[in-house]
Amino acid sequence: MDSRTESTLTQSSPTPETVAALTMANGQLRGEIVALKHQLDWFKRQLFGQKSERHPMQPNGVQMNLGELFGAGVTPPPEATKDIAAHTRRQKAKPATGEDESALFFDETRVPVQIITLTNPETEGLSPDQFEVISEKVSYRLAQRPGSYVVLKYVRPVIKRKDTAVISCPPAPAGVIDGSRAEVSFVAGLLVDKFAYHLPLYRQHQRLTDSGVTTSRPWLTQIAQQGIALLEPIYDAQFQSIRASRVIAMDETPIKAGRGAPGKLKAAYFWPVYGERDEVCFPFFESRRAEHVEQALGLTPQERAVLLTDGYAAYTHYANKTGVTHAQCWTHTRRPFFEAQDAEPQKAAHALDLIGQLYAVEARSRELKLCAVKKLEYRLIHAKPIVEKFFAWVNAQFEAQGLLPSNPLTKALAYARERRFGLEVFLTDPDVPIDTNHLERALRAIPMGRKAWLFCWTELGAKHVGIMQSLIVTCRLHQIDPYDYLVDVLQRVSDHPAARVEELTPRLWKQHFASTPLRSALHTFSA
Repeated sequence: MDSRTESTLTQSSPTPETVAALTMANGQLRGEIVALKHQLDWFKRQLFGQKSERHPMQPNGVQMNLGELFGAGVTPPPEATKDIAAHTRRQKAKPATGEDESALFFDETRVPVQIITLTNPETEGLSPDQFEVISEKVSYRLAQRPGSYVVLKYVRPVIKRKDTAVISCPPAPAGVIDGSRAEVSFVAGLLVDKFAYHLPLYRQHQRLTDSGVTTSRPWLTQIAQQGIALLEPIYDAQFQSIRASRVIAMDETPIKAGRGAPGKLKAAYFWPVYGERDEVCFPFFESRRAEHVEQALGLTPQERAVLLTDGYAAYTHYANKTGVTHAQCWTHTRRPFFEAQDAEPQKAAHALDLIGQLYAVEARSRELKLCAVKKLEYRLIHAKPIVEKFFAWVNAQFEAQGLLPSNPLTKALAYARERRFGLEVFLTDPDVPIDTNHLERALRAIPMGRKAWLFCWTELGAKHVGIMQSLIVTCRLHQIDPYDYLVDVLQRVSDHPAARVEELTPRLWKQHFASTPLRSALHTFSA
């Protein structure tokens, strides 16, 4: 080898600094590839995959799964048979109640029933004394009229007394909205259709027109606004009841409300708050700033108060400022592990299995219907060892140092480890749920509504949505028919003492007035 060739090889050989730089760049690119692949898998799952975060439980060797039931070596249970003279046929299963099964799909005390009597064609041409009706059979069919609107026509006689020649006429019945043609049943039905069944006002206007009622869409908007204004004091009283709770769950969900830039709407938020008496309110704020937590809950919480939330830093800021105990949600801790299954399937599955064991303990505790003391003891015996095992595994993963910071599993582990104190609160307080799923179920009315009406044109409209959803969702939580409730309280709220307005919240209304609610004239007329 001559000197020229040796010089060329020496110049082409990379220096240690170059190798280190290339190695670092290669590691960064690998991390970016992993992160992008994770994002791509997430988008694929949103478009084509399963949305549920349900984690299938592995067979425990005792309970058979569906595949084992129909697999080889398993004999299905014999069918019930009945001997007939000439052959054997399968015996039909009878209803356990022994009643007419066709009559069980509706409530006869609430659903109007129109009786239609059919004639037997065999009796045609026969006189009544030539046949005898020995019994009858009943069949039911569910029918629907095109619209259920009724116009109440009040006829008020004008009289003149012969002795005094005084002419008099009874006044027209007063409505819940002064001077309006809308009867209380119409106002309640309008609000229930819009906020419970997410039927926008323009669709209700179309239905009114198709039913032969001529009105304007702005009139429907005015009726809704005036009706909600009557209910606002009840909403305020319910919010005060929630603030008085010791254990409060809170979350935030977005809503577009109010005009922002040209052609765009502002991004605002509902901050649903759930109290320990199964009441929920949806206060509206224009942003997601931490100060709104203070505005919603105040700075003087109850003694030994607990705030149960997800990992958003605004709640931590509030807890540090007021001294409340900040409990964290295990469902929000579980979600990053579920999303990390594409990157680290085995380790993510192990985390999901441990969290699933925690939920199995909670499910068993609910089945046993334990009192507070027994529930706390049950959690300490069965749930605490699982929690300790989970966090020991989390720490072991960090000590191994085999994961990149950008790895989804690393982020899931960091989320859990940073919130360990809040995740263990439920082990020492039996009144604290393991997650915020009860609040997530309650706030489902907001995203369901967004699919129907998309946005609120003004902030006032968003506030009205929050008032109505607070009352309707709380009615659902206490098994109250929202229509019956609204018909009653819309008539009662104007005359009810302001100092006792809390009696009209759904929870207390059920105790005081649900047995004898105020009805509309339509109900009296139908009766």
